[in-house]
Amino acid sequence: MTADHVTSSESADSPQRGRGSGIALLVIASCQLMVVLDITIVNIALPHIQTALGFSTENLSWVINAYTLTFGGLLLLGGRSGDILGRRRMFMFGVLLFVFASLLGGLSQDSWQLLAARSLQGVGGAIASPTALSLITTTFREGPERNRAFGVFAAVSAGGSAIGLLAGGILVEWLDWRWVFFVNIPIGLLIVLATPRFIRESERHPGHFDLLGALTSTLGMVLLVYGFIRASEEGWSDPITLGAFGAAVVFLIAFIAVERRSRQPITPLWMFRDRNRAGVYAMMLSLSAAIFGMFFFLTLFVQNILGFSPLKAGFAFLPVSVVIAIGAGFASNLLPRWGPKPFMAVGAILAAAGLGWLTLTDVNSTYLGSILGPTIVFGFGMGLQFVSLTLMAVSGVAPKDAGAASGILNATQQVGGSLGLSVLVTVFGTASRNEATDQVKKFLSTANPAQRLEFRRTGQLPKPFSDQVLTSGISGSFVAAAAFAVFAALVALIVIQVRPADLERLQGGAASLVPAEGSGAGEGVSGTAHTRDSGEGPGPPG
Repeated sequence: MTADHVTSSESADSPQRGRGSGIALLVIASCQLMVVLDITIVNIALPHIQTALGFSTENLSWVINAYTLTFGGLLLLGGRSGDILGRRRMFMFGVLLFVFASLLGGLSQDSWQLLAARSLQGVGGAIASPTALSLITTTFREGPERNRAFGVFAAVSAGGSAIGLLAGGILVEWLDWRWVFFVNIPIGLLIVLATPRFIRESERHPGHFDLLGALTSTLGMVLLVYGFIRASEEGWSDPITLGAFGAAVVFLIAFIAVERRSRQPITPLWMFRDRNRAGVYAMMLSLSAAIFGMFFFLTLFVQNILGFSPLKAGFAFLPVSVVIAIGAGFASNLLPRWGPKPFMAVGAILAAAGLGWLTLTDVNSTYLGSILGPTIVFGFGMGLQFVSLTLMAVSGVAPKDAGAASGILNATQQVGGSLGLSVLVTVFGTASRNEATDQVKKFLSTANPAQRLEFRRTGQLPKPFSDQVLTSGISGSFVAAAAFAVFAALVALIVIQVRPADLERLQGGAASLVPAEGSGAGEGVSGTAHTRDSGEGPGPPG
């Protein structure tokens, strides 16, 4: 290897300095916002989409699932693609694919066309999102500068759901449902135009795509999510539900076997040997379930019980995104002094407290009296956690493995959200069915003959009985969501151990030049190449 090659290799992954770094962060954060926002921006448009394209009520849920399943299922391969082909290159390709799919979604004239477009959006997001996070590690110096960048990224990731609900309400009420897709086109094109000017290309690490690993992991996660979704609709004894779970287990076991033998796996299993990183992934899985559930069920509550319009419902969630951003900024500033563990634990406890507070909602609840307070507590807790989780997940990881590390983190977020929401929907269904039994008895004891005839014809309880059923189911789902947050708090308190070297790394000290002990990284974050660049897959430390 020549001296010139070493210089160019090192400069590719060296941190970017100068005034352009602020714009680079804006570009990266804008992409993440666009990708994350698309998970919820469609929610408020669902009734209009159903009417326009003729979806049945059961199939309408796939407008959301087609995106989250492909997004979560392909994130690991998307992160690895940036390591091998160049992160900036794959970042731009993912954004362009997302823009093209958004155009197709907005122009859809039939249900299958929209579902195909949503799946393609998920593929684009799965490429763009993990490469965006990886670009932060090669654009900003480790220490306070990178902490601030991660704080912005985490705030965007966490607050994007609430912003999506607001944007969806505005677009549907003022324009048309198709604009929840069209709005991505100018944003994505601006990102693509700005990227070559303000973001450097990362070093390309020779290697091969682990296609078999990508296939087995994707099929396994898709079938697992589908199994939970099917169980919420058809029950746990349904043959297709059981078959989906069984097939998911087979594919996920095969995935682990493939990764253990692969020389260049998309998911280096040695990353899970570090207790902190494994704990972070477990926390992200459970916290994503909590935040997906909170937004989903509160959207139902404020529109169906409180009678909010789509626009008013969107504005109702704006305080959540604000306090998430405040919490993320607060944590990123104090992380070098206190380390991430206190923010992980306190944040999870606050999230659990907010969700526990929401279990008290009933048909007489109001937004100011029963919703605003607990969502602020929940949002601030989530903001404290996401920046800490992001930093711990990629801390001490070699530049050539940053894509895999961030891909796992993003995958646990999306798959955890999908899996958790399906579990919460099942809890919601059980609680609402139990309440419906009582409410039907009360209704029949007071209904006149005409009301009874209408009930036998439609099977639907009238208000206020139906509101009581819905509220009871939502309250039960918040109990389960709070349990997810409590689990995350226990992981933070018991599993996470912050070492002195971790604090030095956060402060930009000497420890930033070498990986943390036990991190599994084969090289320091400074980008110094070691022998494993020769084509062998990453292995365990030592």
